[in-house]
Amino acid sequence: MPATWSEIPGPAGPLALHSASTSPAPLRPGVVVLCHGFPSGLASADHAGDGIASLADRLAAESGRRTMTACFRGVGASAGDFSLQGWMDDLRAIVDHGAAIADGGGVWLVGFGAGGALALCAASDDGRVHGVACLGAPASFTSWSRHATEVIDNARHAGIIRTDGFPPDVRAWSAAFAALHPEAAAAQIPPRALLVVHGSDDDEVPVSEARALVEAAGDGAELRVVLGAGNRLLADPRAVALLAGWLERQPSGRA
Repeated sequence: MPATWSEIPGPAGPLALHSASTSPAPLRPGVVVLCHGFPSGLASADHAGDGIASLADRLAAESGRRTMTACFRGVGASAGDFSLQGWMDDLRAIVDHGAAIADGGGVWLVGFGAGGALALCAASDDGRVHGVACLGAPASFTSWSRHATEVIDNARHAGIIRTDGFPPDVRAWSAAFAALHPEAAAAQIPPRALLVVHGSDDDEVPVSEARALVEAAGDGAELRVVLGAGNRLLADPRAVALLAGWLERQPSGRA
């Protein structure tokens, strides 16, 4: 059954939001927010939210906790064109929305790929976020900074840059690649919960980057390496099972 999407205000225009239903009502306070990664493939932006919306439905049903996902700018029906700083601003707006309906609980961020790295950055200075799970996430965006033109080409190919002549200033647009530091952000997560899941055969983000995130966070961070898995962990049942188990262990009250 196709996901149902609504809208919330975003910094660059409306953001498409999918709120998973919990029947008859959420049993536990708090909100889980799922963050997609960088779409891959021709015109993949149009369907990037489908799989993560299905996962939101599953996690809501299993956990009894309100669960949602939103498309960052340029993805799905969300307005705007991709920029990393823009996605960061969008995520903060989504956290604001989640915190407002958390029923006295906190927000848990779950991110895939770049979405996981941004989740770390968003959580680092926001006490409303009680925990972060990142799957296949990079420890830095240094390689993106070195290959900004290639990132733009990939973004156009995927359909997350839609406007001719965007970005008008490539140097300013790519500044966020060097300004956002997921590894340093991971060090600010404890004593809140942190789960890092990575595929042993990830050929996009080396597993060493997952280890760097956990090492930066120190005691209490959990690293789970999925044997034989690549970067696309959203469709890996073992990774999803690890995530579901971690969420089940998270307390409902304040951190």
